[in-house]
Amino acid sequence: MISQFFVLSQRGDNIVFRDYRGEVAKGSAEIFFRKVKFWKEDGQEEAPPVFNVDGVNYFHVKVVGLLFVATTRVNVSPSLVLELLQRIARVIKDYLGVLSEDSLRKNFVLVYELLDEVIDFGYVQTTSTEVLKSYVFNEPIVVDAARLQPLGPAAIFMQGSKRMPGTAVTKSVVANEPGGRKREEIFVDIIEKISVTFSSSGYILTSEIDGTIQMKSYLTGNPEIRLALNEDLSIGRGGGSVYDYRSSSGAGPVILDDCNFHESVRLDSFDMDRTLALVPPDGEFPVMNYRMTQEFKPPFHINCLIEEAGHLKAEVILKVRAEFPSNITANTVVVQMPLPKYTTRHFPFPIFYTW
Repeated sequence: MISQFFVLSQRGDNIVFRDYRGEVAKGSAEIFFRKVKFWKEDGQEEAPPVFNVDGVNYFHVKVVGLLFVATTRVNVSPSLVLELLQRIARVIKDYLGVLSEDSLRKNFVLVYELLDEVIDFGYVQTTSTEVLKSYVFNEPIVVDAARLQPLGPAAIFMQGSKRMPGTAVTKSVVANEPGGRKREEIFVDIIEKISVTFSSSGYILTSEIDGTIQMKSYLTGNPEIRLALNEDLSIGRGGGSVYDYRSSSGAGPVILDDCNFHESVRLDSFDMDRTLALVPPDGEFPVMNYRMTQEFKPPFHINCLIEEAGHLKAEVILKVRAEFPSNITANTVVVQMPLPKYTTRHFPFPIFYTW
């Protein structure tokens, strides 16, 4: 049960605000943003997703630069509220096609209608895009996505001069094409978050992949589709030999530590031929989430060398080498090097490009 829901921009502007129960003061949005912007509690640089101020619980997630926030005074499950905020953001994106400050402001009537159907007096009713289509009647105002900066994780790589399609398919699931035509399309993306720890000599100490198979369907009639996975896919380390587990790097058997599937997925033939049968609901949804610690070849290789240049001075040489083909380039790559708190000053280090 939540009391308020609101969406803030990066500047703290209140874009959307809905008070469901009247239990929290109207200035909660300003209190939240001021607290998050100047968060220094316990030496942390960023505010946690859940915190309490004067008896009010604040829950927030950040989606493409926007802050989705919920407040309540009761003891409610943090996981439930955070998942609710993510699903609200996904539903709004399904309807608007593009999730941005501009699209929210132009479609505020549609957004408020969605919120009234998703939450009633602080209680969640439904977060299904397919169910909401029966109750929401406002048409979205299309926002041109060509001038928006891609923020999806799948938009980091470019092949030649053509950008690879990201997970954010910028079309509304309820709007038709010009001329009243239907969009008979379906998009499938594989999004993976890679976490790798390198030693000072460049050897891989730990490696992990958190991945998801994301799907967005524009098919009419909700037909059944089948998604075929790698036939050598195994779940659990017991699914293959130790040799297979340690020798595969991008080829051969794929061993997942664990995984879970969307509620619409049927696993009748999964054990036999590794196929997933499902009737895709409207909108964007994760077909499958998985985690893997099998050895793999990371897209970047990092070497670090630290030398003492004096009693109170150290020189750090950081080398980042790309391991993917030269016809693919990576953009929006950021290299961060944390420094101890007692560091008095540091100079910008030079960057050398090697081709």
